[in-house]
Amino acid sequence: MSLRNSHTNQVNPLITLINEVPSGTMSPIEVRATISLASIYGLRMLGMFLILPIFAIYASTLPEQPTSLMIGLALGAYGLTQAMFQLPFGMASDRFGRKPVIYVGLAIFAIGSMVAALAINIETIIIGRAIQGAGAVSAVVTALVADLTRDENRTKAMATIGGTIGVAFAFSLVAGPILNQWIGVPGIFAMTAILTLAAIAVVKFVVPDPVHSHYHSDASAAPAKLKDVLKNAQLLRLNYGIFALHAAQMAMFVVVPFAIIKSSGLHENQHWHIYLPVLLLSFVLMVPAIIYAEKQSKIKLVFVSAIGMMFAAQLMFAASIQHFWGIVVSLTMYFIAFNVLEASLPSIISKIAPAASKGTAIGVYNTAQSLGIFVGGALGGYLSHAYGFSSVFIFCSIMMFAWLVLAYSMQSPPAVRTKMYSMNEAANELTAKSSAVLRSKLAKMQGVIEAVVLPQERTVILKIDKLQDWDDTQVIKLLKG
Repeated sequence: MSLRNSHTNQVNPLITLINEVPSGTMSPIEVRATISLASIYGLRMLGMFLILPIFAIYASTLPEQPTSLMIGLALGAYGLTQAMFQLPFGMASDRFGRKPVIYVGLAIFAIGSMVAALAINIETIIIGRAIQGAGAVSAVVTALVADLTRDENRTKAMATIGGTIGVAFAFSLVAGPILNQWIGVPGIFAMTAILTLAAIAVVKFVVPDPVHSHYHSDASAAPAKLKDVLKNAQLLRLNYGIFALHAAQMAMFVVVPFAIIKSSGLHENQHWHIYLPVLLLSFVLMVPAIIYAEKQSKIKLVFVSAIGMMFAAQLMFAASIQHFWGIVVSLTMYFIAFNVLEASLPSIISKIAPAASKGTAIGVYNTAQSLGIFVGGALGGYLSHAYGFSSVFIFCSIMMFAWLVLAYSMQSPPAVRTKMYSMNEAANELTAKSSAVLRSKLAKMQGVIEAVVLPQERTVILKIDKLQDWDDTQVIKLLKG
């Protein structure tokens, strides 16, 4: 065996350009693929998030004065259909190709956006939001990134794309109220549809075409591995966590816009004056916490502390939702905790999930997140309507307390980092016996916690002790041997 970065016998300019760049450095092609796909991923999230800070107020002015339950359903409807179609879209892309499936998904998203833009009642907006969620291309985008990047650079690419979610969310809380005073909520939906159509052109003309698309254990879900992932108690704790985190997020936006207006008289178009400083402060405090967690191997301590702060924030909301400065303090605590948790959870998933099932674990995690969005919107709307604002946060407090108990009893995530190595076509000649021998040799290397050999993917995955010095040459020599 010899170490190579291609996955095909073809002589292709894309592979040549990538392989001319030293290992560990992203090639221009990889950079272009990462940035263009991150922009598409971020745009889709932006279309979902932009309406959050102002939609509840807008919806309350629609004909027939919809109930809070209907408003919550409109906010969270996309989560249900996204959960339903996320994995099927990913599997369809294995059969029909990544780009064609992304075109279909983006077109569906654009149609849903226009349905919501033209809606004159809450029921039609709910339909539009559900159609938006049905264009669930997130898993396909992730798979395309895996096709277009070398194994050793994939983590960087995935982190870049994952970071667009946080940026899109933060940008939306500030930009949503500003755009609302210029073009209104229907205009935001219409703008999203137009930008989504432009994104199709970006996929066609800017995103490189993959030479060969295939399943990647670290990036795609496999139905055969679902049972093992769903039986993993540590992963189930994290899946519940992301469900609760996003349920609370969506429930909050059913209530907080009304509470701010009621307690301060501040117009919804001015709510960004509150969100901007709160978000800036939360980001400033998040970064040191994440660095401390990773560098000092204190991930569980920081993680559990953030859940504790989220629990306290929900209690604060419940007690002070009628008071402006109580809302501001609660929002500050909420966003500090939210940003730390949102950044920590994928890292912990990566550390805990079996290396060969990481993509499946992330797929289940993303599905739990989408279901949380739907449940949070629906239950937040119902509780607000039936029992008042405080009841929403009492419900969220219960969810967070349960998460705190689960997180406190979880195993501390191992201090590991993941390294991936590509093998050339000779990997196809590996038998089950020779693969086991290679895996055994790799596992015996100092610092290796877990070793996986995937001949069909021509990939070796190692989980390595972060505290150990590591030299790639020892693996390269073994693979050449």
